[in-house]
Amino acid sequence: MGLLALLAARVTGAVDCVRTVSDSRSFVVCRVDVRAGKLRLFHANAQGKPYLKFDALRADLEGRGETLGFAMNAGMFHPDFRPVGLLVIDGRERAPINRGEGYGNFFVQPNGVFMVDGDGVRVLATYEYRNYTPAIATQSGPMLVHRGLVPGSFTFRKNSESRVIRNGVCAPTPASAVFVISEARVNFFEFARFFLDHLGCSEALYLDGSISSLYAPELKRADDHASLGPIFGVVR
Repeated sequence: MGLLALLAARVTGAVDCVRTVSDSRSFVVCRVDVRAGKLRLFHANAQGKPYLKFDALRADLEGRGETLGFAMNAGMFHPDFRPVGLLVIDGRERAPINRGEGYGNFFVQPNGVFMVDGDGVRVLATYEYRNYTPAIATQSGPMLVHRGLVPGSFTFRKNSESRVIRNGVCAPTPASAVFVISEARVNFFEFARFFLDHLGCSEALYLDGSISSLYAPELKRADDHASLGPIFGVVR
């Protein structure tokens, strides 16, 4: 299986976004070095109103003298844009961990948590999350890769016709996070194999599908097709 990098753009040393073609499917892979830039989570402005769009977040940051260098939707949310599971922003828990059962991708087990704490960046299954004090954290599901394996559930069947634009994240080192969004419609199995086979991620978390969105100025990309709940951002 071939892997061809077609275009790369660097954002102040903190973010490196590459458009990649694998098995005739295109992905954008953005590597974030948390030592070189500030990876943050956002949800609502000072008045408590959800940002919903990258433009609203960018404008709010610019009003504070900051620049948005990268952004991506950061996990699943209810119709009123409240996060479905755990959300920690600037060390403050905005929504609790969700260990319940339910219908939909979020509840396909194992689901998981992306977090940054004093030990660095990590992705772990929800059942492994205990007594952490992260600076930022978001919960979503399902896990795309767990303990070096693609889950064996029905969701990940190889011949699934459930194909949409999807995005996810992994943490290959404690200092780096890798965010991926497909540019072609893919099923869960194909998306998970990309994380495992091409990125070498032993743990990877699904963020969402259909509404999946990317803000990457150096790639001239500023998606605006969906309203969003939690949002990842790198700020300079």
